Amino acid sequence: MNKVIGLLFTAFCFLSCSTQNSQPNVLVFYIDDLRAELGCYGSETAITPHIDELAKNGVMFNKAYVQQAICAPSRMSTLTGLRPETLGIYSIFTPLRKVHKEVVSLPQLFNKNGYKTISIGKVYHHGRDDKNVWSTYFEKEKNTYLKPENITLMKRLKEEGVKPLKGPAFENADVPDEGYKDGRAANYAIETLHKVKDDKFVMIVGLSKPHLPYNAPKKYWDLYDKNDFKIPLRDKPKDRYRLALAKWGELKGYSNIPKEGDLNDDLTRDLIHGYHASVSYIDAQVGKVMETLEDLDLRKNTLIIFMSDHGYKIGEYASWCKQSNMEIDARVPLIISRETACKNRVTNKTSDALVENVDIFQTLVEICDLKSAPVSDGKSILPVLKNPKTKWDAAAYSVYARGKKIMGVTTTDGEWRYTEWRNSNTHEILGVELYEHKSSLLSYINLSGQQKYKKVEDRMRQLLEDQFPRDKPFLQNDQPRK
Repeated sequence: MNKVIGLLFTAFCFLSCSTQNSQPNVLVFYIDDLRAELGCYGSETAITPHIDELAKNGVMFNKAYVQQAICAPSRMSTLTGLRPETLGIYSIFTPLRKVHKEVVSLPQLFNKNGYKTISIGKVYHHGRDDKNVWSTYFEKEKNTYLKPENITLMKRLKEEGVKPLKGPAFENADVPDEGYKDGRAANYAIETLHKVKDDKFVMIVGLSKPHLPYNAPKKYWDLYDKNDFKIPLRDKPKDRYRLALAKWGELKGYSNIPKEGDLNDDLTRDLIHGYHASVSYIDAQVGKVMETLEDLDLRKNTLIIFMSDHGYKIGEYASWCKQSNMEIDARVPLIISRETACKNRVTNKTSDALVENVDIFQTLVEICDLKSAPVSDGKSILPVLKNPKTKWDAAAYSVYARGKKIMGVTTTDGEWRYTEWRNSNTHEILGVELYEHKSSLLSYINLSGQQKYKKVEDRMRQLLEDQFPRDKPFLQNDQPRK
């Protein structure tokens, strides 16, 4: 009899989230260019108390990966549950709806299920994608400079017809948080939470920092001493494929960055300082929004997701930004915290399960009990949220195209990363890379072809073939830049 009662109690606890909160609210913090440079991920330099607190109240994923390390395709993948190779979009120049009007996105699905849908800041890379789908829409704002000398500089560059029009790569004006756009985004979120507190809602807060330029209020720069930052090792991986790393033109486009050669130590420290200041700046915005959730008594029925669109390099490999298949660009921070009324919620746990951003779509479908959901390339990671030690996928996958003719396809099993660079049409192999990542995001030797690692390479090659078979051409829907 006691066993029966025990089983019934266990079943009740297991179902408690779905019976009491069958359709919780959802709040997603979608961060731009954020690598796992956070206190909760073991950073020795980043000051991120609010995100660290969120990690204590949820499950933090150590092995989360994006499907492509560049903004537009990565965000499309998250918001549609479809991989870049399914959508056929690999560049930042092609809006989703220019190619796919038939795809059902997360805001559309939530709308159909009676939710208020709120987009704030940078959610899609292209703001016009699904612009009219959201119940409430705050457009992504442009970058601004606030120091008088930079305002003057920008005016002069504009008059000279400089394109793209970019000022310095960083700024630290002594202004309040809302002086820059992420502070305003947090304010929009807070104002909107007061308006929708009695409704079912999904809110995606797209915070733009630490994307370039690293413009953040001076008080966040003052949290750090520039001289405390170490200069990353500038060695590039030995025997890498010739196009494995990008030329980081994204950074070189800013007015105070040399167009050729490596950056000197002083400028490198300035940039690392600016990146950290920007991370602390968005951490403060997360804290404000979370405090509002508590004040409005919404936390009990609001699921929180904190995520990034891809990783990032701040000088590692003598490189900057993202745009590669390297581990440091494909791996991202991911924290999921269930609503506090969920009786079986798990907190203060980490998971080494291999999960992907493309899984977020199907996870929300299951947690929020969304009807009429389309087919997704991802799968729900709800079992991992219930038990972070759950054995999960054997591999995670990403792509990176180098133009129309070369496609890089890559996989990781959590310890090894195997990449093939193929002719996009014929699948002819142009280059192969095998890197060990058992204890580090960085690896400096391509081990492909070495007899000692043949078994590892054969196994990883098969994992890659499972996702990217050679008899399946890569869908190409990218449009030329206009």
